[in-house]
Amino acid sequence: MNIAKHTVVTIDYTLTDQHGAILDSSKGEEPLAYIQGVGTIISGLEAALERKAPGDAVKVSIPPESGYGLRDDSLQQVVSRQMFNGPGELEVGVQFRARTQDRTQTMTIVGIESDDITVDGNHPLAGETLNFDVTVLDVREATTEELSHGHAHGAGGHGH
Repeated sequence: MNIAKHTVVTIDYTLTDQHGAILDSSKGEEPLAYIQGVGTIISGLEAALERKAPGDAVKVSIPPESGYGLRDDSLQQVVSRQMFNGPGELEVGVQFRARTQDRTQTMTIVGIESDDITVDGNHPLAGETLNFDVTVLDVREATTEELSHGHAHGAGGHGH
């Protein structure tokens, strides 16, 4: 079976940046399972995997526009330390969820100066060209339950 919309795809992958540094990999871990066509992986990788079959190997370079988007400087702002009322020490690199006017967004602390905390709402890989080395392990039809939940069940998926 080939990869098509609403198939569950299981892959092994290694993600590297434009300098060849490994950013993420399933090697030595459980493979990744996702449903094709529901937006759970970046659009550029979904497009590159369309119509592939088990055993196929794909090497693809994904530009920011088809990955995590271009960086948006308006998503970076300085807030008061008082905005952080929870336990735990504030450190550069710490991520947290924050409510904005229209959604909940993951933010990253990118700078700390006294009581001024600089946070960034861009995805950490925004603006980056992403290089994937992927091997397709399995392709099967998604179940009705998986489609209603929006994710693959079982090994490599979110499970239940």
